[in-house]
Amino acid sequence: MSPFLARLREKIGSELLMLPSAAGFVFDDAGRLLVARHGDVGLWAAPGGGIDPDERPQDAVVRELHEELGIEIEVRGLIGVYGGPEFRTVYPNGHQVGYVNACYGCALVSGVPEPDGVEITGYRWVTEEELAELRTTPWTPQVAPEAFTWWREHAR
Repeated sequence: MSPFLARLREKIGSELLMLPSAAGFVFDDAGRLLVARHGDVGLWAAPGGGIDPDERPQDAVVRELHEELGIEIEVRGLIGVYGGPEFRTVYPNGHQVGYVNACYGCALVSGVPEPDGVEITGYRWVTEEELAELRTTPWTPQVAPEAFTWWREHAR
């Protein structure tokens, strides 16, 4: 939890917070998507996280993927910005969050994913069909098809 968010939580407890976030939909040359198992909930999704005060969303996604998986990525474009009931989460500690998520199409520049063991406990490269068989976050089925379409249209 960022210091900013910790200060907010001290004031409001576990009440619902609406937070900006960013996710990186990283594709390899074969069109497989990098997904991460999120340790706090045990679900698979594109990696990402909260946007800090005064941080640009595309900088946040680069930072988050470096912190969580130790990789360097290049942001290639915006897939879309999403929100709604599928983006609400209640964490094991009772904190309620509703995310507005900027989702970016990305490419791996360097590194081999290495989960941080705290926020991220595993990773996989998956096809669209393989992703459908994983236990994912509620928002993944909404965004992933658009992300795969984005990749097919923008692959270089």
